[in-house]
This record gives sequence, C-alpha cells and structure tokens, in this order.
Amino acid sequence: MTDALNFSSTAPRFALPLLFSGQSQKEVTVNEALVLTDLLLHPVVQGTALAPPSAPTAGQSWIVGSGATDAFAGHDAAIVAWTEGGWRFIAPQQGLKVYDIAHACFRVFTDTWVLPSAPANPSGGTVIDSQARTALTSLLALLRDSGILTSS
Repeated sequence: MTDALNFSSTAPRFALPLLFSGQSQKEVTVNEALVLTDLLLHPVVQGTALAPPSAPTAGQSWIVGSGATDAFAGHDAAIVAWTEGGWRFIAPQQGLKVYDIAHACFRVFTDTWVLPSAPANPSGGTVIDSQARTALTSLLALLRDSGILTSS
C-alpha cells in the first residue's frame, strides 16, 4: 500500500491524521498517527534510495533521492518508511534532522538534505604549532565520531 489512506483533517506540519467528532473506526486514524509519530520521534534513515529496496523490514526508512523511480517516483526528498501497511511518505519540514546510517552523521533539511562538511585537518603554514594542530585534529575526530561532521 502506498499512502492509500487519506484523512480529511491533518496536523499542519507532518500531516498526522486528526480525529473528528463522532468519527467511527477511530483506531484507523489513531494507529496511522502513531505509526507516523513513531517514525518521526527519532528519525533514522538507512541512506538515500532511488527505488524501493527489495526486502525492507518494518520501521526502516530512507531519504528519497532526486529522480526516484517505481513507488518512490514523485516523492523526491521525502522520508519513506516501510510499515506493515506498506510505504509511508513523510514530507520533510525546514530544520528536520535525521541520523543517516550510511554516512554515520546527522542530515538537516533546508530545502534539500544537507550533510555536514568537515574542514580539512590542519596543515601547512609558516609557523607549525604541533600542540595546536594535535588539538584541532582531535577536535575534528570527536565531531566526526559524534555524527556532527561526516567522515568523508
């Protein structure tokens, strides 16, 4: 199933379905909202994908790459997650941060998904201060290890 559920009333940021007065089968709406909330509370993506992976497991998510095909077509930059009910697409909002397993760092959405770029390790110059260079290299390594900067 690919987003076959449409809800008449949704939350403004991530389109979480809302209940309405006198609604029957409330569990459908509540369960859909819980699935989407579960995916957004601590978003982790496997990486970027242009087409659906062959054997996803429930809860796995990806960022849909530009020019995606098959079930991902038309969902560029969305977060897509496999659930028991099929694919769920979540449109990213400005400032959304996800952890990207493939790059071992966080990505932030600012019109596009941005990977942090690390400055080069210190080198060159006319005065070489080995202690300062060692401190900067250690600081950069800590930022990479914590997922703030990418290692590539």
